Amino acid sequence: MVKKIQRQLVIKCFHVEKVEFASKTSLRDHFLSIYNVSKEVKELFPAISEFNVSIINPQQHHIEINSIMDIIPISTKVLGELGTGITHTLTGVYIMLTGADESGKQFNEFGSSEGLLDERLTLNKAGTPGENDIIIHVDVILKGEVSFTRNLAFSIFQACDLQIQTIRECLKMINGQAATERYDYCDTVEKDKTRIAIVKQVAGQGAMYDNLLFSNEPSGTEEGISIIDIGNMPIVLSPNEYRDGALRSLT
Repeated sequence: MVKKIQRQLVIKCFHVEKVEFASKTSLRDHFLSIYNVSKEVKELFPAISEFNVSIINPQQHHIEINSIMDIIPISTKVLGELGTGITHTLTGVYIMLTGADESGKQFNEFGSSEGLLDERLTLNKAGTPGENDIIIHVDVILKGEVSFTRNLAFSIFQACDLQIQTIRECLKMINGQAATERYDYCDTVEKDKTRIAIVKQVAGQGAMYDNLLFSNEPSGTEEGISIIDIGNMPIVLSPNEYRDGALRSLT
């Protein structure tokens, strides 16, 4: 049987056991120090009134939050493009993005999720933190007089991505031999085997219902192509591109 390897992807995981704030973002010995980019965000995005970053440790989820906009893994490309080469990713920690405006109006289109975190977020599910994971909480507050548009909604994701990128830059420099886990994936084609396509329907409707394709970083925003801007046309992704975060949901 002829088997052809089309793409090879290596994902190396680095486990985080503690997160704290510091004057410089760094990662060493399972210890992540993060720098708050609030000043930079406010200079780049004038509509943002507050950019608050906090650390939520396990068993500290009984807190009030604004509407959850996203749960984001922290991953970065070290070699190659999305779907190929080497990706470094953190385990034990996730980013949670929430938001509202100064009047308390929540960011949502068809229902919001503000309230007590332990009542609004289900742990240990695909795409959500585990019960022992640390959450870096990014809460964005918009100025009250601005109109909530698609571009403004996207700017909130961009602002959050600035915070994540400081961590990605450190993650790029970590020696791969220090990884706590390693996974090798190959996109293969086998002659005379049945070809299978999985169809995934994604949202492309407006301000809070959008998806990005092929950003520069896994689950990132920079250079991403909106599914709305391409007319909600069908897109073919390889298994490894999908696995590597080529599709970023903004819902």
